Amino acid sequence: MSEPNPPRRPLATFLRTTPEGEAAPATDARTQHDVEHTAPAMQAPTEPVDLAHAPTAEMRHDDDMVIVDDSAAIEPAPVVLPATTVATDAPSFLGNPRPRALPTPRWHWVLVAALALLLVLQSVLADRTRLAADAGNRAWLGTLCGVLRCSLPAWHEPTAFTMTSREIRPLPGQAGVLQVQASIRNDARWAQAWPDLRLSLSDADGRVIGSGVFTPAQYLGENPGAALLEPGQSARVAFRVQEPAASTVAFTFDFL
Repeated sequence: MSEPNPPRRPLATFLRTTPEGEAAPATDARTQHDVEHTAPAMQAPTEPVDLAHAPTAEMRHDDDMVIVDDSAAIEPAPVVLPATTVATDAPSFLGNPRPRALPTPRWHWVLVAALALLLVLQSVLADRTRLAADAGNRAWLGTLCGVLRCSLPAWHEPTAFTMTSREIRPLPGQAGVLQVQASIRNDARWAQAWPDLRLSLSDADGRVIGSGVFTPAQYLGENPGAALLEPGQSARVAFRVQEPAASTVAFTFDFL
């Protein structure tokens, strides 16, 4: 005959450890009485018990044998992971896609190009006087002003004037006064304004004894005619000068 099973303790007694200095909780008297009356009836099984399929498990606590039902085992509470942890562990390529930038409309580029062209055009027109003084810029500036109806200053190239004839003689009836007559031609590519004319007088030794500069108003008189000499155009000028000395034998003309 095997030993009787020890009396059952409440499940709370098994799960809660008795602190030091405190008495263990007393068992129920009714439970002990029931155990005493039922103990003789518990006999060892005549057949061996298969421990692998036993419905109960044995645990030892304070040298007492306690039988705990498997159905009464406390299961651990499920752990809920925060949403941030899942998001953090997610691969970087699964992140939210960046919004694609919309392409710039073509009319924006057309507007920018038009504004840039307008700015360049304004700069050219503001500086056209200096630019038109260069023969390389004069041609396309003339075409541009023909379209925009703007004006260019007259071309100025004194070396392009050619004196085709000249004559100086004393004026009859007036002592020391010389009558000057000359013909000039514009050989430049563009129309030119009348030039300033410098006359130099020299003696027999080649020494300059007098000179003077004459403006168009002085050598053209009251009726100057056209303000510009067109390319290839010739004109005749005539004016009077006071002879500085009676020894004048030669003269030269320069265009300014």
